[in-house]
Amino acid sequence: MASAKKQTQVRLEEAVLEAGRAAARARRLDFNKYVERLIIEDTTGARAAGMTAAQKLIDAHGSFLDDLEQQLDAPYADPQPGAAA
Repeated sequence: MASAKKQTQVRLEEAVLEAGRAAARARRLDFNKYVERLIIEDTTGARAAGMTAAQKLIDAHGSFLDDLEQQLDAPYADPQPGAAA
């Protein structure tokens, strides 16, 4: 049996609302589901755990990731001969 959902109203700046809608679309979620997930992640500690794990990855492998990024960006750093400017 599904739990009953409650309706609420939130006032957001237009730019914040549009950013939220864009983020929801990028995740293929409707806006309500996106907001619901944000609240759940924030209140259960899931978001903090994810950020901690990401920071550990950066701390352990940051220089490798920086080098990889530079290698991937290198072909686009200098215009190719004969390329239109």
